[in-house]
Amino acid sequence: FYDLEEKTKNRSDNQKVTLNVKMSRQGNKILELDHVSQNFGEIHVIEDFSYVFKKGDRIGLAGKNGSGKSSLLNIITQHAQPSAGKVDVGDTTVFGYYKQGGLEFDPKERVIDVVKSQAEYIQMADGQTISASQLLTLFLFPPKKQHGFVERLSGGEKKRLQLMRVLMLNPNFLILDEPTNDLDIDTLNVLEDFLENFAGILLLVSHDRYLLDKMSDQLFILDGSGKVRVFNGNYSDFRNEVAQQEKPVPNTPVVKDKKVSGLTFSEKRELEELTNKIDSAQTALSELSKSIENPPSDLSHLNRLITEHSELQTLILQLEDRWLELSEKE
Repeated sequence: FYDLEEKTKNRSDNQKVTLNVKMSRQGNKILELDHVSQNFGEIHVIEDFSYVFKKGDRIGLAGKNGSGKSSLLNIITQHAQPSAGKVDVGDTTVFGYYKQGGLEFDPKERVIDVVKSQAEYIQMADGQTISASQLLTLFLFPPKKQHGFVERLSGGEKKRLQLMRVLMLNPNFLILDEPTNDLDIDTLNVLEDFLENFAGILLLVSHDRYLLDKMSDQLFILDGSGKVRVFNGNYSDFRNEVAQQEKPVPNTPVVKDKKVSGLTFSEKRELEELTNKIDSAQTALSELSKSIENPPSDLSHLNRLITEHSELQTLILQLEDRWLELSEKE
């Protein structure tokens, strides 16, 4: 959990970066989710979720793998349409979406040309305009690296280049999906320094408790059944609440449970529904597999298909585990 904290403690003063790229103007209307649902057959990934984003929102997403986090992000960014409900995006909202397996770069292209293909000059928050080369320097790419080929970059450097490309969009609604995975210390420094000064909407998915605690003051908690809970507080606050709820009630006499054989009525009904849900999920998984075997030309679309395929596989395993648990009681 505290991997990022330990890494950033080791930063050297001469490597500390102050970065404040200009943010696009943000109007009063940002984004509204209105009774949004997302289903795969009979599987409810997101169920009837509503939220109106406000200026200054810094929200972390918490939930197990396969709980629907990627599906919710795709709905928010309009990379996927919800099964029900609607998404209303403000005219001035500009997304910046940093995710795993995101931007692909031509390995034979020079680093400086990757940046110039998006913009030769970038405006900073203080009104100053800097060149693509100067921005690369801020992101700790020395001149020799700037004129080298992408294929010569390390994994962390490629992640840093991806992060830079996202920030060059001047987003006012920034979405970071597991941004600390496989990042080097220098990139973590750049990311943390930027986020501390970012004035727009931040939506963060991370298994790193330190990052969630430091950068978010609110959570969307996905329980895997489709329900999304809005929690006011950071991840440590949420874990403390869970710990309090799990504490045994003092001075309560211990009563041995009578052994109950068989299933309750509700469990029998759940077992019947699980069979249909598993069949439905398997059908949806098969359709996704066919789509992946005949990949679309749009790389971002392919990445979404792969993410949905992974989420469905995880969900099927969870459903099968529950089916087996109930079957053994029958």
